[in-house]
Amino acid sequence: MARMTAARAAVEILKREGTTHVFGLPGAAINPFYAAMRADGGLSHILARHVEGASHMADGWTRARAGNIGVCLGTSGPAGTDMITGLYAAAADSVPILCITGQAPVARLHKEDFQAVDISSIAAPLTKMAMTVLEPAQVPGAFQQAFHLMRSGRPGPVLIDLPVDVQSAEIEFDPETYEPLPVYRPAATRAQIDRALDLLARSHRPLIVAGGGVVNADAADALVEFAELTGVPVVPTLMGWGTVPDDHPLMAGMVGLQTSHRYGNASMLDADFVLGIGNRWANRHTGGLDTYTRGRTFVHVDIEPTQIGRVFAPDYGIVSDAGAALALFVASARERAAAGTLPDRSGWAAACARRKATLLRRTHFEEVPIKPQRVYQEMNRAFGRDTRYVSTIGLSQIQAAQMLRVHRPRHWINAGQAGPLGWTVPAALGVAAAEPDATVVALSGDYDFQFMIEELAVGAQFRIPYLHVVVNNAYLGLIRQAQRTFDMDYCVQLSFDNINAPELGGYGVDHVRVAEGLGCKAMRVSDPELIGPALEEAKKLMAEFRVPVVVEVILERITNVAMGTEIDRVTEFEEPPAPGQGDGAPDPAPALADLG
Repeated sequence: MARMTAARAAVEILKREGTTHVFGLPGAAINPFYAAMRADGGLSHILARHVEGASHMADGWTRARAGNIGVCLGTSGPAGTDMITGLYAAAADSVPILCITGQAPVARLHKEDFQAVDISSIAAPLTKMAMTVLEPAQVPGAFQQAFHLMRSGRPGPVLIDLPVDVQSAEIEFDPETYEPLPVYRPAATRAQIDRALDLLARSHRPLIVAGGGVVNADAADALVEFAELTGVPVVPTLMGWGTVPDDHPLMAGMVGLQTSHRYGNASMLDADFVLGIGNRWANRHTGGLDTYTRGRTFVHVDIEPTQIGRVFAPDYGIVSDAGAALALFVASARERAAAGTLPDRSGWAAACARRKATLLRRTHFEEVPIKPQRVYQEMNRAFGRDTRYVSTIGLSQIQAAQMLRVHRPRHWINAGQAGPLGWTVPAALGVAAAEPDATVVALSGDYDFQFMIEELAVGAQFRIPYLHVVVNNAYLGLIRQAQRTFDMDYCVQLSFDNINAPELGGYGVDHVRVAEGLGCKAMRVSDPELIGPALEEAKKLMAEFRVPVVVEVILERITNVAMGTEIDRVTEFEEPPAPGQGDGAPDPAPALADLG
């Protein structure tokens, strides 16, 4: 049996669980772990500028590819509390990340030692496990259980807290015989799937709602096959966006109060049956439940038993991993198709397609200052189907979800439920580190961008290129729009006269100089006709210098973005597009007959 420090055993387990990169910051209480990593040499470390940033980088790493689990390291005390927002964002969206913190020696945990805090108690509500390991020999079991829990059932984060003396103590551990624990995921039965399809068969205007669980299960292909077999249009949630390509004839549009399409809401309101797979009926998707559920039958499939009935009681619930359920849905649908018992949905699918072709929003504007809709039109023109978008919260994210095009799973990467400001820069770095050959495009408003702007230096130091579009209206735009209800515009202005950059004309922070000072490339655009050329130039700069490139677009100060309180009461602040003005809308859908 090999003898090694508990920290070295933990490093060996990380490698055998598939870890290749870690994000973090060293410190006195975690230095034994860093010493073990240095001695082993098998893990690449990316040094963040803030521990919260490291946790979001780990989050982006996980979301970038099926099977990834991001790892974040920090010392004791404030490093752990800095990770809490990252744990919250990951837990809210069912994303597994492993946060590892150093801790004061075991004998001094109760003595208010320097930077000693009960981080496992603080993190417990936001994790699947939060454990301070008090015995060195428990370290291997703690890490083995961490990966088992993160992968089993509804995915989620774990925090392991390691006192400094526990890390340094020697234990017996044989890495060569280590094996990950079997993963547990509940699976639907054939009888349950047949019951759900029987309910579907009785409907006339059915929809499938595809949530983030489909992405987590890497089951987008099965989802599309099931939709094509049955002819049922698909509504992706914000977390499920990309599971069916935007230009697929059965992509019916997103539904909701904010990140939604006009045609998606219209089709939902006309539907009489909804099959939800791997979704949680988030309130920004449903709006008022009376409006959302009235006149419709619901079947809900989710991996987490307590999610069934949490928001509203479905007519039928199935506890299952989305991938396992979809495999059975496909098998049953194939049999019914062969037997000629599947209903013909072509008329209903054509009605949804007509809405998709006509209920659009205008994107082509030529005004100066620039209207934000034009930015998304130009982004659609500049970036192809393989582009991976990263965003978190704000009017920029809401309008992007209304107007951008996404064609593949994990190509819209978004902190959906928590929506922490500042998430975008570090998460984009995590995505780009995980997929170094991908085109990664982040999108922020000016306030989100400023929250963790220092993490741009990480991209410069470690040569992690990505393109960051910053739409700057020098406002807390989403809060300003919400304050219209209170007839106020209070404490939401970010504008000021920058004494060092009078050319900004009151737009405040000089993001170009800040980004360049952090080792990146940056440019500013004030003319809508120059957005496209700037994006093309940014691509060239990324390829040449291998650093983040910022394209800041100066917007008009106030734009109200379409949103509402119910899915049948979304306020549209712009007139519908005339021919040629809706270029940001999805590409015309191919004919339904083309599905073959």
